Amino acid sequence: MKHRNSTRHLVQAALIAAVYVVLTYLVNALGWASGAVQLRLSEALTVLPFFVSSAVPGLWCGCLLANLLTGCAPWDVVFGSIATLLGALGTRALRHRSPYLACVPPILANTLIIPFVLRLVYGDATPMGFLFLTVGLGEVLSCGGLGTALLLVLRRRGGLR
Repeated sequence: MKHRNSTRHLVQAALIAAVYVVLTYLVNALGWASGAVQLRLSEALTVLPFFVSSAVPGLWCGCLLANLLTGCAPWDVVFGSIATLLGALGTRALRHRSPYLACVPPILANTLIIPFVLRLVYGDATPMGFLFLTVGLGEVLSCGGLGTALLLVLRRRGGLR
């Protein structure tokens, strides 16, 4: 039984990572996945740790791979993936609370980390306050809006198993 559960965990993590990569890659083709104003539809998936622990490594690996495949700078790959990992861990920690709180950790993690990545890694001269605002707004739209909608639909259908 333990082997079956670990296999399920691995497959779920891999599927979540794959969907994250595909969504990021598609949005990147539109020019929305990076920069001071970014709207990553894949960030909607950051609510999945509310249901399954396998989403935590899945989201981390998905973000890492997506950042590598879309040509992000090495430090962006590292710190962007850490932001996603911290957000996923926070969502997992809140799984016994209100589902409406599930999107808060990813929004906070990305809003607090990514502006520094944009400034320090890419030399973006945009004022930091504006970077916090735009990254935060993108997270609120993708994770808060789409992610919460995804969470509510999945919850109504019994979640992920």
